[in-house]
Amino acid sequence: MRPAKPLPSSLRAWAEQAVGPLSCVRDASHPRENSRVWDITDSLGRRFFVKQSPTAAFYERETFGYRSAVPALGFGRAPRLVDTDARRLAMLLTAVPGTPVSRLTLTVPEHRAAHRQFGALLRRLHGTEKMPAQGRRAAEAAAERTAADAGKHLARVGDRLSGNRRALVRRAADHVLRLADLLTPGHIHGDARERNALWSRSGPAAAPAGMRSSGRLSMIDFERSRYAPVVQDFVRLACGPWQDRDDLRTAFFQGYGRPLTDAERQALPCFAALDAVSCLVHGPAHGEHEVTERGLRTLDRLERGTFL
Repeated sequence: MRPAKPLPSSLRAWAEQAVGPLSCVRDASHPRENSRVWDITDSLGRRFFVKQSPTAAFYERETFGYRSAVPALGFGRAPRLVDTDARRLAMLLTAVPGTPVSRLTLTVPEHRAAHRQFGALLRRLHGTEKMPAQGRRAAEAAAERTAADAGKHLARVGDRLSGNRRALVRRAADHVLRLADLLTPGHIHGDARERNALWSRSGPAAAPAGMRSSGRLSMIDFERSRYAPVVQDFVRLACGPWQDRDDLRTAFFQGYGRPLTDAERQALPCFAALDAVSCLVHGPAHGEHEVTERGLRTLDRLERGTFL
C-alpha cells in the first residue's frame, strides 16, 4: 500500500481562505505518483476536493472545462469550481455524491441505467449543436495530432509489438487522417470511463427526461477535457465495459440520443488502436500494468476482428 500524501500547508491555508477551517483531510489521490487529490471537510460538515494538476496543460484544460462546458451537465451532475490558483496549479471543487461505477456491483437494470445516463450527460457535455468555429477547428487538429502521435509511440514501444500489429496501428492512423474532417466535433471529457462516473442510489431520481431510474449518475475528473471528435469519448468504454456487454453500449447510445455515424463507426476502432499503442508506452514506463493489459486486449480484439 502506498503512503498517504499529506495536504501541503500552503494548499490547506489557501483552501481555508475559501471555506473556513477544515475538520478533516483525506488523501484521495489515484495510485500513481503524479496524482494529487484530497477530500476535505469544513467545520460545517461540507465536503470539497483540492486537486493539484500534474502539469500546466492539465490545469488549463480542466479549469477551461469547468468554466465552459461542465455547467451544461446541470446541477449536481459534476463538481463545481469554487476557486483556482494558477501558480500552484490547484483547484477547489465541490463534492458530488456517489461511488465510481467501476467499484460497484450493480444489478443489470442499474448498470444499464448508469450507462444510459452516461450517454445523456456526455451528449450535453459535447455541446456539438453550439460548437464555436474555433472548437471545430481545434477538434479536427486534435484528430490529426492523435494520428501523428502514433509514429512516436511506435518508435518508443520497441519489440513489444509484432510487425502485424505495427502495420495495424499505421493503417489506423492513416484512416483517422482521412476521416478527420468528417467526424463530429465536441468538447469531450477525454477520460470517459466507469472510474469517472459516480452512481448514487440514494440521490434524487431526476434522471434526464425519459430516463427514470432509481439512481443518479455524476461525472468527475475533467483534466483531459478538450475539443476533439466526440467519438474519442467512446474509446475507453468500448475497450472496457462494452467488450462483453452489448446491452450497456445500447443503453449508452439510447441516452446519447443518436447512433454512431458511418464515419464514427470507422473511426472508433482506429482511435482504439491508437489508444492501445499509447497504453503500451505509458503502462510499462509508469508501472501501470492495467493500462498495459488494456492496450494488449484491444490490439488482440482488433486483430481478431471482434472489437465491435
